[in-house]
Amino acid sequence: MPSKSSRSLWAKKLSGAGATPDGTVTLARSAPAAAPGLRRPFDGHVLGVDPSLRGTGLAVVEFRPGREPRLCASLTLKLPPKHDMPYCLGEIYKAVSDMIEAWPVKHAAFEQTIYVQNFATAQILGAARGAAIAAAAVLGKPVFEYAPLRVKQAVVGHGRAEKEQVAGMTRQLLHLPEALPFDESDAAAVALCHAFTWRE
Repeated sequence: MPSKSSRSLWAKKLSGAGATPDGTVTLARSAPAAAPGLRRPFDGHVLGVDPSLRGTGLAVVEFRPGREPRLCASLTLKLPPKHDMPYCLGEIYKAVSDMIEAWPVKHAAFEQTIYVQNFATAQILGAARGAAIAAAAVLGKPVFEYAPLRVKQAVVGHGRAEKEQVAGMTRQLLHLPEALPFDESDAAAVALCHAFTWRE
């Protein structure tokens, strides 16, 4: 678990002070290059999404320069096996749309699909991601994607962190009374990763 000094560094990063480690972000779209040594802190709401056909995690996190990040809302969309894929994709689309319409979301950040050997599983995960990304795109929100390794590096400090570590660090960074469920903590971690590494 990162030390208090590590958390202080991230707090400085959010307020615009301190440097950001290189190579911590993979963007779905390119951002303008920042002037050397300068970084404007992210200002606004980020919707983080951890897509899955049966358990999509969503979290809206607010970032303001000079303030600690704040969790505005989170949920895990649980869809039992009795529902077929088209129904699930529709529910994922609606859940993402509802979150964006309920909060002044500036950017939508998504966790990329990890490598899977099973082709059918890859298709299912890809369909779930597609439904979630389409909802954000239709509502005109810029979409960014981050590999799980990058999210863990940005939030925990190393790319091989376990889910419990991600949930624990997300709880600390957002000053929550208890850790979020894994799908929601993963979604919040994606939002944190985006704000920590965004370049405008």
